[in-house]
Amino acid sequence: MTLRSRTRTAITRYWDRTLAHTLHDAAAWMNGTVDGDGTTTWNRAASLLDARAGDLVLVDGKKQLEAWAKSPAVAAVVPVNFPAGTRPLIRVAEPLKAYLALILRLRGERPTNRSIHPTSIVDPSATLGVNASIGPYTVIGPNSIIGVDCTLHAGVTIGADCVLGRAVELHPGVVLYGDTVLGDRVVIHAKSIIGADGFGYRIEAGVHVKIPQLGYVEIGDDVEIGASATIDRGTIGPTRIGEGTKIDNLVMIAHNVQIGRRNLIVSQVGIAGSSTTGEYVAMGGQVGVADHVHIGDYAQLGAQCGVLHDVDARAKIVGSPPLPVLEFLRAAKNFRHLPELVRRMAELEKKSNPPDDAP
Repeated sequence: MTLRSRTRTAITRYWDRTLAHTLHDAAAWMNGTVDGDGTTTWNRAASLLDARAGDLVLVDGKKQLEAWAKSPAVAAVVPVNFPAGTRPLIRVAEPLKAYLALILRLRGERPTNRSIHPTSIVDPSATLGVNASIGPYTVIGPNSIIGVDCTLHAGVTIGADCVLGRAVELHPGVVLYGDTVLGDRVVIHAKSIIGADGFGYRIEAGVHVKIPQLGYVEIGDDVEIGASATIDRGTIGPTRIGEGTKIDNLVMIAHNVQIGRRNLIVSQVGIAGSSTTGEYVAMGGQVGVADHVHIGDYAQLGAQCGVLHDVDARAKIVGSPPLPVLEFLRAAKNFRHLPELVRRMAELEKKSNPPDDAP
């Protein structure tokens, strides 16, 4: 069996549940309108890249017109203003949102075995909420509280005195150090570590001596944290992640950091100790934030910004050192000319400052 056929076999359980639905059916489920023959049947919701004959695909912009023209798919879900063609279309106000909802409808609810696996280790002093699901080899420490409807997948480790709110989901290998507090509906993906010691040392007699990290981490409601992210505990008080914030894979947040509500923090961002952000801050990939910096509400930091100083609310910056976006773009046009400009400047200086013995 080829890799492609094995892949198709694996996804068939969830993606190929329905056969011969009409476009009228799909339009009704997505609150859309059919442009063309609504009695046309389709077999599967698929990506534009992998579509087969009879599939329904998403084409959410004019940039995909060429791929759509070459696709064997029978019909497409498109924006309201998408150009008409020879094949039927389902026009919706928000194509991606509608199409994802369609896939979830086809997939159906994936079964969850809501039980305590016999290989898990739950301290007798811990409290498990109603309908909690505890996966294989999960460990729950003393006095920790697991909320109602929580799902802890295989190999999760929860230290002492942690508190998890309602409907928290921790994916395989997540580690919560002691005293970590999670709000409702928090999702943390595989191998992330919450509450490790902050990186704090002082020098005594020429030796680096560890500063005790005695605080904790507090994560607000509806926060989602990607895989292999790390958030360190505060030195004395909490490191906080505000309600609704979304954190990508491989992000590092240091001790005492205070992240505001509904921030977006993209992969490989590093935020040094005691920095703070306002609401709705967005940081692109590989942004680095120095310690004790404040980033104002709605600020946008482009990829690879190196932030050494406070950033004003609603500022849009890029580069290292960072500049306002338009200023950076103007400067970037001249980057490739710098060697030639330096050469010409050297020649001009030489002409304007002749040697003392020149005639």
